This record gives sequence, structure tokens and C-alpha cells, in this order.
Amino acid sequence: MILFFSVILTLASVMMIVLILMHKGRGGGLSDMFGGGVSSSLGGSSVAERNLDRITVGVAAVWAVSVVALGLLMKVSA
Repeated sequence: MILFFSVILTLASVMMIVLILMHKGRGGGLSDMFGGGVSSSLGGSSVAERNLDRITVGVAAVWAVSVVALGLLMKVSA
């Protein structure tokens, strides 16, 4: 069971990195400092951006559950 949640945690971590990097910059942060703020915003978020937000929140929930489950399993097995 620990191996299962370890694999889920690893996959969710990699997916979180990819999904967060896919988001467009909101401005005023590090993305502006390195030239990421050059693109123009077309006002509002698109359907694709909202779906990306929903997927990111879902993967973050899976990540959090797997962290808690691993912590509980490791505590019980010790």
C-alpha cells in the first residue's frame, strides 16, 4: 500500500510541475522580471485556462490526499 501511494505521489508531483508551468503569468511577479510580461492579455480567462485551473486543483487534491495517506501508513507501520 505504501508503494501504491508513493507512485501516486510521484506522478501527482510531476503533473503539478507541468500544470503549473502551463499557466500563463498573471503579471507583477518573477515572470515580468525575466520578460514573461511582454504578452498582452485579451481580458478575462479563456475556457482552456479555467479548465487548466480545475485540473490543477484536482491534481493538487490527489497530491494532498496521498501525502496524508503516506504519513498515516508510515506512522502505523512503524
